[in-house]
Amino acid sequence: MKKNILLLMALCLCMVLSACGKDGNSVVIYTSAEEYRNEAMQADLNARFPKYDIRIEYYSTGDLLTRLLAEGTDTECDIIGEMEYANLDRIIELLADLSAYDTSIFTADMVPEKARYLPWYRNGGCIAVNRMVLSERGLPVPESYADLLKPIYKGLVSMPNPLSSGTGYMFLKSLVNAWGEDEAFSYFNALSNNVLSFTGSGSGPVNALKEKNAAIGFSMTAQTVGAINDGFPLRIHFFREGSPFSLYGISIIKGKETRRAVSEVFNYIVNVWTEKDKLMFCPERIFNDREFTLPNYPVNIRYADMSNNTSEEKERLLERWTHR
Repeated sequence: MKKNILLLMALCLCMVLSACGKDGNSVVIYTSAEEYRNEAMQADLNARFPKYDIRIEYYSTGDLLTRLLAEGTDTECDIIGEMEYANLDRIIELLADLSAYDTSIFTADMVPEKARYLPWYRNGGCIAVNRMVLSERGLPVPESYADLLKPIYKGLVSMPNPLSSGTGYMFLKSLVNAWGEDEAFSYFNALSNNVLSFTGSGSGPVNALKEKNAAIGFSMTAQTVGAINDGFPLRIHFFREGSPFSLYGISIIKGKETRRAVSEVFNYIVNVWTEKDKLMFCPERIFNDREFTLPNYPVNIRYADMSNNTSEEKERLLERWTHR
C-alpha cells in the first residue's frame, strides 16, 4: 500500500512539473486574421522563439467574440492577435493594462480610448470583380452599389455575413452612415436576391472569385491585392461612397502579462511583427512616420464615413440583420 501511495505521489508530482513547464513555455494566440497571415506569423514566431510552444488559433470575428465572452479570463488564450476595435471594447474588462506602451507613433484615429489594446491594422474594403467571369457571361462591370441589384447579377455576388465577419459589418456600417439606416437595410434585403452566399468570414468572397463561383465580392482590399499578385484576374473598385474600413487591435488577457513567454512574444509582435505584416500584406496607414506599399495596392484611397462605429452601435445594428 505504502509503495503504491509513493508511486502515486511521484506520478502526480511529475504531472504537475510537466504542466508547469508546458504552461511556462506555451503561448496561445487567438486571432481573426486570414490564414496566410497567420501562417507567416507562426513561422516567424517559431524562428524567433524556438524554445516556446506558440500556437495560433483562428476564429471568425463573431466566433472570437463569443468564445472570449464565454471563457472570460479563464481562457486558454494568452494574446489576442487580431480583433476588431468594437469587439475589443465589448471585452475591455478582460484585457490587461497596456498604458506603458507608446501609442504616439500611430495615427490619431488608430489610438484606442482605453489603453487595453494596441493598434494592429486598418482593414480596408473594396468591391472585387472577376472580369473573366463577367466577360464569359457578357455582363458589364458594375459601377455602383445600385448596379449590384440588377437581375443580371443574380447568384454572382458574394458578401461576408456581418453577424460573423468584421468585413461584412464594415460594409453594412458604411452604407448606414452614407444613406441612413432604413435605406441601407432595404438595400441589403434587395441585394440578398443576388447573393450567392453570405460567407462566414471576410475571406469568403475573394475565394469565391478565385474559384469562379462568383463574379463580384464585397472584399478586403489586402486579400484582393494578394490574389491579383498571385495571378488571379481580379480588379479592385471603389464606389462613390468610398472604401469602408475597420480598425483591428491586439492585446493580452488580464493576468497573462506577468508570464515571461507571453510578454516576450507580445513585445515582439508589437515592435517587430506589426511592421512586417504591413510590409508583406496590409500596407494601409497606421503609423505617423511610416508608410508601406505593395504591388497593385491602391494609393490615395478615399475612405467611407465610418463614424459612430462603437460596440453598442454594432450590437444594435446586428440585431436588425436577418440574413444567414
